[in-house]
Amino acid sequence: MAHLKFASKQQGVVLIIALIMVVAVTGIAVTLMSSSSVDMKITNAAFEREEAENALMGDVQQVIATEATQGGTSHFLYTQAQIPGGTIELPKIDDTTNIMSNLNNGVLDLPCPRKFNFTAGISCNMVQVNSTITYGSKSKHTITVTSGIAQEMASLNTGG
Repeated sequence: MAHLKFASKQQGVVLIIALIMVVAVTGIAVTLMSSSSVDMKITNAAFEREEAENALMGDVQQVIATEATQGGTSHFLYTQAQIPGGTIELPKIDDTTNIMSNLNNGVLDLPCPRKFNFTAGISCNMVQVNSTITYGSKSKHTITVTSGIAQEMASLNTGG
C-alpha cells in the first residue's frame, strides 16, 4: 500500500514537464522552417535577377547589332534634330524596351573618344541607348542598362 500512496503524490508533474518540452521543441522546429523559407525566397530572387540580367545583356547586344546592320538607315546616325522630344523608341526585343537619345549639344558634332590613330575631320554622333527589362512576380522589379555609342562620321561642323 505504501507504493500506491507515493504515486498519488506525483499529481501529473511528469506530464507538465513533457508538455513544456514538446512546446519548446515545436518552437525550435517552426523557427528553423521559417528560416529555411526565407533562405529559399532569397535564393529564388537572386536567381531571377541573374536570369533577367543575362537576358537583358543579350537583348542589348542584339539591339546594337541590328542597328549596326541597317547601314545608312540606322537610328544611330540620327542627329538631335531628327529625334523629336529628345528620345526615340527602338524596336522592342523580347521583354526589353529600348530608348535612344542623342547626346550631341546643338548642331555641332562631338569629337570622338580618344584613340591612338586620330584622324582630323572625323567627328562622332554620340547616342545613348537605355534598355530596360522588368522581372519578378507581378513584374515589380526593373533593371536598366545604358550603352553609349559613338558613330564616326566625316564632318566640318565639329564642336569641342
